[in-house]
Amino acid sequence: MNTDESCLAANVLSKNCPSRVTLMHLTNRWGVLVMFSLRKGTHRFSELRRRIDGISEKMLTQTLRDLENDGFIVRKEYAVIPPHVEYSLSAKKGVEAAEKIYDLVNWIEKNTN
Repeated sequence: MNTDESCLAANVLSKNCPSRVTLMHLTNRWGVLVMFSLRKGTHRFSELRRRIDGISEKMLTQTLRDLENDGFIVRKEYAVIPPHVEYSLSAKKGVEAAEKIYDLVNWIEKNTN
């Protein structure tokens, strides 16, 4: 358990604060693109991989795992053959974060020459 007092109020500027790790997961290149993609609904792993041009299977797996552990996305596994897994935004935290990411991406697209 981290006892660094600078982290008691979720201070992303503190190198020891867990909020910094969450920020990194959410705002890295792949985290932003996964959240942006899931904003429109539930997707399977293969759909996300096709939709996000340039992401490797390894990076998509790691990004999905990180975002799930941080509570932004939900992974639903179906007991069928072949395995079927779907990813969606978590009800409150994920949807709220995705909306903010959408606003940022929309601004970037509008303001890029």
